[in-house]
Amino acid sequence: MTDADPALRALAHPLRLRMLTLMWPGPMSAAELARELDVSHALASRHLRTLAAVGLVELAEERTRRGGRERRYRTVHGSPLSDRHDGARMLAAALSHTLQERAARRNPDGRGVTVDAELWVAPEAWDTAARRLAEIAADLHDAARPPHTPGTVPVGVSLMAFPLREAPPGSGPAS
Repeated sequence: MTDADPALRALAHPLRLRMLTLMWPGPMSAAELARELDVSHALASRHLRTLAAVGLVELAEERTRRGGRERRYRTVHGSPLSDRHDGARMLAAALSHTLQERAARRNPDGRGVTVDAELWVAPEAWDTAARRLAEIAADLHDAARPPHTPGTVPVGVSLMAFPLREAPPGSGPAS
């Protein structure tokens, strides 16, 4: 592990990445996250504290539940850490793990879109595509509801799209 930003290191764990996506539509407690992720309350709480310590989640509300206090956290919607070069590899590794887990749960009867490409396009075409992909991601995040909300279906989305540096001659897979 490098000396990357602590928030990027926090994102590098697939469970924490899933927690963030689950809390996107609304606040959740460690107990709710533990049930949804099928992990212990202690483990969910520990990962939630890590996310809070680096500012990726914040306390949304504290309420009385079963005679105790329940803290519910929400994802902090800020600048995308994935755009930072120093964390792109860590984030890609976490996304890869999450994508594999989601692919195993894919509904074979559901409609999906799968794309993997390395393309050469005009800068204007890339700018337009990047803007549209960001809009699609924002639309999906805006439409997100808490897990198991009646009338909703779970959907997996993993997306990283970025310009590449040209590989030096002889460094590609064919060499």
